[in-house]
Amino acid sequence: MLAFTFPGQGSQKPSMGSEWVDHESWELVDEASQACGRDISQLLLQADAEELKQTRNSQLTTFVLSMVVLDAVERTGVAPNLTAGHSLGEYSALCASGALSFEDAVRLVAERGEAMQVAADEQDGTMAAVLGLDDDLVVTACARVDGDVWVANYNAPGQVVIAGSPAAVADAGEKAKELGAKRAMGLPVGGAFHTPFMAPARDRLRKALAEVEVRAPAVPVLANVDASPRTDAEEWPQLLASQLCSPVQWRQSLYELQGMGCSTFVELGPGTVLTGMAKRTLKDANTLSVATPEDVDTLLAAVTDLGSSGQAGNGAGEHLYVTERLVVSPCAGIFVPKPDLSDKHLVNVGDVVGWVAEEEVRSPFAGILMEFMALESERVTARQPIAWLRTR
Repeated sequence: MLAFTFPGQGSQKPSMGSEWVDHESWELVDEASQACGRDISQLLLQADAEELKQTRNSQLTTFVLSMVVLDAVERTGVAPNLTAGHSLGEYSALCASGALSFEDAVRLVAERGEAMQVAADEQDGTMAAVLGLDDDLVVTACARVDGDVWVANYNAPGQVVIAGSPAAVADAGEKAKELGAKRAMGLPVGGAFHTPFMAPARDRLRKALAEVEVRAPAVPVLANVDASPRTDAEEWPQLLASQLCSPVQWRQSLYELQGMGCSTFVELGPGTVLTGMAKRTLKDANTLSVATPEDVDTLLAAVTDLGSSGQAGNGAGEHLYVTERLVVSPCAGIFVPKPDLSDKHLVNVGDVVGWVAEEEVRSPFAGILMEFMALESERVTARQPIAWLRTR
């Protein structure tokens, strides 16, 4: 089984969008800019490290570039069995699973970044990575400090992030070293994320979440707050709000994914942070990072190798290999399938397979129609999978 994972804040870097400017998937950047009223292209191409480090900028750019990468991968027909995202990346995972529309996710991420920026400006906070110490002892180190400091991220074995007031974080780092930690390293962030310091941001985010439609994910998405796979749409607004003040259970999420049968982990978006965590946590897992157009080709080659070696699964719902393709919606609206199409029907390049909001859905591929992935009269979003073809 294949999992797509998505990075969070901290993976951004200057000019990280430059390799995608001439790619078809870059069109998402213009759509995102229109959705939130900001010039995301400028941030992805021209912003320096200091500007990108601002929470309102780092979150928006990381999310949008992750979606550009996802769109490029989806155009090849490769799809996951499971998705998960680290902190901000949870919005990418929900978008990848169809639970959030791209436009709604852009607006939510923009609001989340602004809310967290304001909360951080109002309450001085910081974060630090504690290396080489068991989780329980990191919790003990925080408890031994007379101040506000908590565990914020359980990232990998021997890698836990703490957050809180600067003085308390520094004291907890010293306590952790006394308990055997190899190092306590301050992180270049402007707030104590995933702690009670983010309560004002959580309240603001709840209002934004109440204004968007959350659908049931097409594949399970693991929640940060408890590392559990979720497929119920009604649970996600509360999970996303709670996430702001709760520690990210990432190591536990990796274990859960492996326990569900996942053997291949593909990180989509800028950086390789999650790939490193997966390698450190799951010794036998296949890992791959996709951050550039060239990486998409590498992914296709890796998927082909998995299929030829017999590691591929069988049946509908398994991830798609290079002989299979997804036809996606050109826009948002109600889907109406073409009446005379059925399973095993031959589809040629340019054939109409249905309509969304009266706009034709034409297949860019030739192949055998294996299954409609959208139901008649279902409301779909732009680029949501409509049909699954097996190429000849």
